Amino acid sequence: MAIIKPFKGIRPPKELVEKVESRPYDVLDSEEARAEAGDNEMSLYHIIKPEIDFPVGTSEYDPKVYEKAAENFKKFQDKGWLVQDACEHYYIYAQTMNGKTQYGLVVCAHTDDYQKGNIKKHELTRRDKEEDRMKHVRINNANIEPVFFAYPDNSVLNTLIMRYAATEPEYDFIAPVDGFRHQFWVISDQQDIDTITDEFAKMPSLYIADGHHRSAAAALVGAEKQKQNPNHKGDEEYNFFMAVCFQASQLTILDYNRVIKDLNGMSSAEFIEALKKNFIVEKKGSEIYKPAKLHEFSLYLDGEWYSLVAKEGTYNNDDPIGVLDVDISSRLILDEILDIKDLRSSNRIDFVGGLRGLGELKRRVDSGEMRTALALYPVSMQQIMDIADSGKIMPPKATWFEPKLRSGLVIHKLV
Repeated sequence: MAIIKPFKGIRPPKELVEKVESRPYDVLDSEEARAEAGDNEMSLYHIIKPEIDFPVGTSEYDPKVYEKAAENFKKFQDKGWLVQDACEHYYIYAQTMNGKTQYGLVVCAHTDDYQKGNIKKHELTRRDKEEDRMKHVRINNANIEPVFFAYPDNSVLNTLIMRYAATEPEYDFIAPVDGFRHQFWVISDQQDIDTITDEFAKMPSLYIADGHHRSAAAALVGAEKQKQNPNHKGDEEYNFFMAVCFQASQLTILDYNRVIKDLNGMSSAEFIEALKKNFIVEKKGSEIYKPAKLHEFSLYLDGEWYSLVAKEGTYNNDDPIGVLDVDISSRLILDEILDIKDLRSSNRIDFVGGLRGLGELKRRVDSGEMRTALALYPVSMQQIMDIADSGKIMPPKATWFEPKLRSGLVIHKLV
């Protein structure tokens, strides 16, 4: 069962939400955050990217930067830019991208569910990134930003959510940069709160879609606080962390594509010939060509697009990892032909989220920065859930979820 609870969210007043809200900390660098915050002292970037309050070049990992985050968090509350709700609520957060809306329930999930594997992951985490988020959670004593979960479709919850969606939201705005619509409702009715809690209790698992490091950090800080409290009971606020949970069928996963700096010493003709061992290769011309199905890839090389279709026997339909296009391309192109062994550390490869379009792949190759580009068909949410259920881990750089959650709509305090 999935244990969740409502919480007393800390939120901006309705009239300030567009001043406070921001993109998540991990989708932009320090200078982009500095530029987006500009002279807006209410921007959440002062809490989640507080290095912007220091001279350019200050490390985001400097101890004084973490201290500044806590100082700014307190300042936001003291000035009334963030205000804690008097009662525990669940919340609904809707995002609309390209005419499609997905509705998430903002809840507090239990750290024990993460530790026991009831909250399932599909990616490896890095200890340095975990430690960074742990420091941020510790010093603020809060989950400033939510993690992004998926749950199996549930008709009871969907009906409840749609009832609220027909009413006027607490927040409703078009975000700068992404241009997507974001809406937010407060669930205060006790019967509805009980229904949500009960329906989640029937679910054997929740699935991390995005936010693996934030999830790990929250669980580790919760475990620390358990050990530090001699009177620990299990219902303390530090046992929970904030998540936005979406029905799996509503989520949009975009392609996550690759651009490569060289052909490992081969000519273009030799590279194409090497591909024919495991792929059916077809030249498509100079117009952008997008993969249309599973196990089809698009290659851009020397101003031409190619279709690459993996041959039968090059993948295993019974293996949740071996059937993935990201695994096929990693094994049979990047490793076997181009000798790129480790996608996390190689400086010969870079990754481009699908929101940028295949035109970005073409641009980077045509500019001479990159030699070739590879576009993949998107992973499905069902594939992610199957992998998480199997206890396996996806290859790196496999998923790109859009739209990203906006930060600053609600915060969860650990006390």
